[in-house]
Amino acid sequence: MGIIQFIRANAPFLAAGALLTFCSSFGQTYLISVFAGVIRAEYGLSHGDWGLVYSIGTFASAIVLVWAGVLTDHFRARLLGAVVLTMLAVACVSMALVPGAWALPIVIFALRFAGQGMTTHIAVVAMARWFVVSRGKALSIASMGVAVGEALLPLLSVWMLDIAPWRGIWIAYAVFLLLMVPVLTRLLRLERTPQSVAAESQAVGMLDRHWTRGQAFRHWLFWLIVPMILGPSAWSTAFFFQQVHLAETKGWSHVQLVSLFPIFTVFGVISMIVSGWVIDRVGTARLMPMIQLPMALGFVIIGLTDGLAIAGFGMVLMAISQGANSTLPNAFWAEFYGTRHMGAIKAMATAVMVFGSAVGPLVTGYLIDSGINFEDQMVGISGYFIFAAVLTWIGVSRARRLLPYAA
Repeated sequence: MGIIQFIRANAPFLAAGALLTFCSSFGQTYLISVFAGVIRAEYGLSHGDWGLVYSIGTFASAIVLVWAGVLTDHFRARLLGAVVLTMLAVACVSMALVPGAWALPIVIFALRFAGQGMTTHIAVVAMARWFVVSRGKALSIASMGVAVGEALLPLLSVWMLDIAPWRGIWIAYAVFLLLMVPVLTRLLRLERTPQSVAAESQAVGMLDRHWTRGQAFRHWLFWLIVPMILGPSAWSTAFFFQQVHLAETKGWSHVQLVSLFPIFTVFGVISMIVSGWVIDRVGTARLMPMIQLPMALGFVIIGLTDGLAIAGFGMVLMAISQGANSTLPNAFWAEFYGTRHMGAIKAMATAVMVFGSAVGPLVTGYLIDSGINFEDQMVGISGYFIFAAVLTWIGVSRARRLLPYAA
């Protein structure tokens, strides 16, 4: 089935996935960090203070997500999605009404848990479970919601900050999210239960079985993959989180840096589409070790250059890894561990990812306060990506022999 025919045949389900991932933007770092300057100024926070606040809220959301993510194995995406979007709207209102710095960790927790955590988790688990033969295409299409949000919302928000109070912008976000709840329920009006879908698909993993979360957690492959899951989340989050600081140290205006984000989005979308197409043909084993390498090179380039155009090329390389990372690991869990307990296993992996997004701002913020600018940190961060790629290659090379078919 061609891509156009595939989209037409599955339009409501794919649109629901894309809607959920787009709405995750309101809890993603690339949007929240746009307001870093005004929040730090209003509450007198240093880069390290703001990084600590952000990390506390994000780390707490990762812990809760380990438990809450299991709900996708028991409840319909239509119900969970509506509840989580409503929670995210309440979190946006809380950001608008936050009374002081003491409340910021609580608000960040709510935004990160409902936004980056659960909306994305619901979408990718649904795509991985509903689609087997075309899993890669489904994940790449659904993930485009994040790409669209990444391209449009930061630029729109920077523009809105010039004409509206920042608290009012968060109220507008909440209204939009509430309007999306009936849209989501309408798209998924024919959705089946998770249990029936899992029972029908019977997509097994290594050793010809469905792995439970406990079994996956105790297996050596999971721990060799953890650095790969954590890395892009930690350091790409840090990149967007420190965007105001990076622009200042490079001598760029904030708008100039943000204007590169659509380039990042375009190439991220291309990478998502291509990786989804390739996954459906060759599986995930051959691709997993390679997706970190373009981001490693991109970080080196952006760290060393003062030219905006060259930095744009670095963002293209980052986007290649980020786009593939939106589809490849999610398909990997289903391929290597089976789909029956996909929600529980993916929740554990998502918690690692969210934990990474807490570590990145915390570490880079304190290094900035210690006199090491983020641009100087980026070369060292690239070494982390290479290290994670080597571990992934070791793990996948061994584990692919355990699959019930040649990978």
